[in-house]
Amino acid sequence: MSDRQYRAQQSGDVVRLEDALSGTVVSVCPSFGNNAFEMRINGVDVLWRPYQSLEEFKASGQTRGGIPFLGPWANRLDEQAFYANGRRFPFDMDIGNVRGATPIHGLLMRTNRWTVVDMNADDGQSFVTSRLEFYRAPLWMKQFPFAHVIDMTHRLRNGCLDVTTTINNLSAEPMPIAIGFHPYFRLPDGGRDQWTVSIGARTRWLLSDAKLPTGQTEPIERVFSEPWAVPLKDHDLDHVFSDLVRGEDGAATMSVQSATHRIEVEFGRSYRAAVVFAPKALSAPAGGPAPRGDFVCLEPMAGISNAMNLAHKGVYKDLQYIAPGEAWTETFRIRGSGF
Repeated sequence: MSDRQYRAQQSGDVVRLEDALSGTVVSVCPSFGNNAFEMRINGVDVLWRPYQSLEEFKASGQTRGGIPFLGPWANRLDEQAFYANGRRFPFDMDIGNVRGATPIHGLLMRTNRWTVVDMNADDGQSFVTSRLEFYRAPLWMKQFPFAHVIDMTHRLRNGCLDVTTTINNLSAEPMPIAIGFHPYFRLPDGGRDQWTVSIGARTRWLLSDAKLPTGQTEPIERVFSEPWAVPLKDHDLDHVFSDLVRGEDGAATMSVQSATHRIEVEFGRSYRAAVVFAPKALSAPAGGPAPRGDFVCLEPMAGISNAMNLAHKGVYKDLQYIAPGEAWTETFRIRGSGF
C-alpha cells in the first residue's frame, strides 16, 4: 500500500481525492453535473444528500445534495428571459431545459457532458480538473447564446477542498457572469436546531414572496443582532446577502457550527454575494409530512439572485462580465474542524 499522503483515482464515473494525513476523502461525479457529492473527514460525511448511494441519488431526479454547480445563472430569475449588453434574451420554454415560471438554477445541474481533462496527486495535493464545452450543446446555446468553456478543479490539500472555476468567453460580445454553487452541509451532532451560522456580510436583500430581490436592502444587524452567531432554532433561512466582510487576503468567510464541529466556507473576491439556505423543513412530498431540513447551504455566488435582470433595470451595480476572448477565475474553499 502506498504511504503517500495524497491520492487521486477514478473508478467508473467517480473520482476520489484523498488526503490521508487529515483523513479527508472527496468524491466527485463528472457525469452527474460534476457534483462533489461526498466529503468525508475521518469517516464523517459533511455533505448532505437525500440518498445514501450515488446510484439512488442520480435516479431520483433530485437536484438537492452535495455541491451542485449552478450555471449560467444561480438561483432565480424574475421572468423567462435574461438581459445582457442591453438586450433581452427570451427562453424557448418548449425545449424543456429551463425550469419553471420563475427559472431557477440554470441548465447544468445534472448534465453528463463534463469530461476529466487532468487528474493527479503529488506530495502537496490531489486534484481533478473537468471541462464543460458549453458551446457544443445547441439547446444550451439556444437559451444562453454566449459560447464559453468551463474548467473546474477540485483540489484537496491540507485537509481543505478548493473548488476553482475558470470560464473562458469564446463569444464576440461580453458575457455576463451569474454562476454559483449550492453546497449542502451537515454536522454529525444534533440537528439544525442545535447549530449556529456565522454570516460574513453587511447587507441583506429584501425578497418578494417568490424569493426574488425587490431591490431594497437593509443592514444585516436589522435582521440578526449577532450575525456571527445566528441560532438556527430561531430562524428559517433563505436569504440573499452582499457586501461580504473580507479579510486582508480578500476572502470572506461563512460557517456553520455545533457544540464540537465546524465547517467554514471561504469566498474568493469574485464571489460577491451569498445565499444562506437553512429551512426548518423541506416541501412535503404528495401525501406525506414535510421532512426536516437538517442541512445548511452556504452558497458562493458571483452576483445576487436575478443579478442579470436587476442590473439591466439599474437596481444591481455589481454584475460581472467577461470580455471577448478573456477568462473569469475564482475559488471557494471548504474546511472542517473538530472531526
